[in-house]
Amino acid sequence: MRLGLPSKAIRLLLNIAAALTLLLVTPPGGAQGLVSSDLSRLRSVASAELSPDGHRIAYSVTMRDRPGRPYGQLWIMDLANQKSIRVGSEKDSGGGPLWSPDGKWLVFEGHQGEKGGLFVARPDGSELTYLASREGTNSPLPGTGKDFTWSPDGKQLAFVSATPGTEAAEASGDPMVITRYLYKPDAGEGLTRFNDNQRLHIFVVDISTKQVRQLTRGNTDEHSIDWSPDGKEILLVSNREPNQDEFFNYDIFALKVADNSIRRLTATESNEYDPLWSPDGKRIVFRGTRRGLTDRETTMEDSHVWVMNADGSDRQEIGAVLDNRQGAPRWTPDGRAVYFTIQERGSIRLVRLPVLGGQPEYVVKDTGGVGAWSVAREGSLAYSFATPQDAAELYLQAGSAAPQKLTDLNAQLFAGKQIAEVESFTFISNDNKFEVQAFLTKPLGMTATSKHPLIVNIHGGPHGQNGPVFNFKNQVYAAHRWATLQVNYRGSTGYGQKFADAVFGDQDGNEGQDVLYAVSAAVRRYLWIDRERLGIEGVSYGGQLTDWLITQTNEFKAAVPIAGIANLVSYNYMTYYNQYEEMEFGQFLHQGNLMDVAWERSALKHVAAAHTPTMLIHGENDNDVPIAEAEQFFIALKDVGTEAVFVRYPREGHGLSEVKHNIDSTDRSIAWYEKHFPKPGMEGVTNVQP
Repeated sequence: MRLGLPSKAIRLLLNIAAALTLLLVTPPGGAQGLVSSDLSRLRSVASAELSPDGHRIAYSVTMRDRPGRPYGQLWIMDLANQKSIRVGSEKDSGGGPLWSPDGKWLVFEGHQGEKGGLFVARPDGSELTYLASREGTNSPLPGTGKDFTWSPDGKQLAFVSATPGTEAAEASGDPMVITRYLYKPDAGEGLTRFNDNQRLHIFVVDISTKQVRQLTRGNTDEHSIDWSPDGKEILLVSNREPNQDEFFNYDIFALKVADNSIRRLTATESNEYDPLWSPDGKRIVFRGTRRGLTDRETTMEDSHVWVMNADGSDRQEIGAVLDNRQGAPRWTPDGRAVYFTIQERGSIRLVRLPVLGGQPEYVVKDTGGVGAWSVAREGSLAYSFATPQDAAELYLQAGSAAPQKLTDLNAQLFAGKQIAEVESFTFISNDNKFEVQAFLTKPLGMTATSKHPLIVNIHGGPHGQNGPVFNFKNQVYAAHRWATLQVNYRGSTGYGQKFADAVFGDQDGNEGQDVLYAVSAAVRRYLWIDRERLGIEGVSYGGQLTDWLITQTNEFKAAVPIAGIANLVSYNYMTYYNQYEEMEFGQFLHQGNLMDVAWERSALKHVAAAHTPTMLIHGENDNDVPIAEAEQFFIALKDVGTEAVFVRYPREGHGLSEVKHNIDSTDRSIAWYEKHFPKPGMEGVTNVQP
């Protein structure tokens, strides 16, 4: 049975998209910016590992120039001359580099020639050697930390790899017999519809002999590993609950290398992530939460940095001094402080915090986003950083000197092109409870009298954030002389725990009003915004809010929900992380009247009020928000008589990964908005709501 548009209509849309792509080469008004096809040339730094002596940086570059999904290439920069060499050939891939303690070897994961797995190389890229294969799993295991770790003498490497679990054979037979509650794969996998039932375990490989031995076994997953400074134990994270599929609860354990015995270090109803030994082995730093109501895919509670003694005692939440979501920590070389990232008002910053008390120091506080980072023994810092004008590049900060930009990966791509400005503004929420922040990407080619469409682009989560960092699609819209509005509605991170909690029990409620109030504020403050040409889109929770808001208002001329939830009830029982609604509402759907509440807050219930032309975009194998959510809403819109198109992308999970799919979806979005925005001189005045 064919789903979607008739072939004639599809050809028409493709022709429109092709024509628009040609127009984008020289956007209207003479301002030349980025076009959708430029995505295949965009590069960014994904990892940054300083050698222990601080003389070299191993870094990976995300490439998008091949069919399929982006891949990484591994490079090593000699800081004496700032020249980089690629590890392997142009056709090879690599990422996740980690220096040995003495700096004589670099291990990484990738593909070199016909082999895939773990490789080692010398600091100059020579003696490239295959070390061991490494298998993964598509099982939903969020927040996993380090996949491999060196022994302190540099002679061995512990790594995480997968072996079949007890359910694997029966669940993959004919017929498939499913017994696990968690029988679907993770969000982004996109190639299958079922959990492969592989279990992550810890292995050790000898660097000289290449001999591999397995240290852990069983029907649990062990990951996030770190070898102790004395060489005797390996830290790990595991969920040892009897109902581990149903109750998401990571704890920290230590594995004794000599006899494979395991001791438990934490026993809480909350989660612990990313444990690391201190340089002297006396303490452990980790990222953790307090609440027991925690979800497999996302948590409403901001994770903070904690420390405890090596035996699990004297647990302290040192990150509590900063009321915002914190990333994986690392020790300073002397063990007196820890580094970690923190989300703040749309940016991601890097902080250094003394372990024994004291004020946090912002090491990188510029507007933008810190990604990967590492610290050498002498204290120099390497990090990737995305600015409003560029994707992530490599930076070095040594001592008190100003940060030095070491790469300019997109110089050729950006040559002769304009990058649109991103401006922030705030407004008071509809219920007068919060100051809400929004980010406006301004269009290129503005004049004193020009008017420009506005696309509202809503972030997912809901516990995530938008910010001023470089956004490719927004820049393509800007080159088309369109503005883009991104709103950090209540529930977003980066504004403190109270703000993140404000969406609890209120999905498709006041956070949706925050989005509409942001539109209202924008059109009143920026008089060049064309009220008659408003569009709305978003991915995941942003897709959910797009579905919802077109049932609440007709102010948008076109909508593009991507991977959105339309029915909170059906979604709860089809997604791979079935605890999500329990976390967001505080109880199971079958308890009390929550089933009725969830249905009331579902866009599908109110679809009769939806008259906005809608193009639904979804990945065929989305196990986070199953494609049935879009299927339901598409048919419902058709029943109402609302114009609707359903675009389904094969081999995709939650959101789009393949480069050609992202280019195609951008072109289709532009064509959809162009089709439904009124032509100049034909507007009338129909939209006065904002």
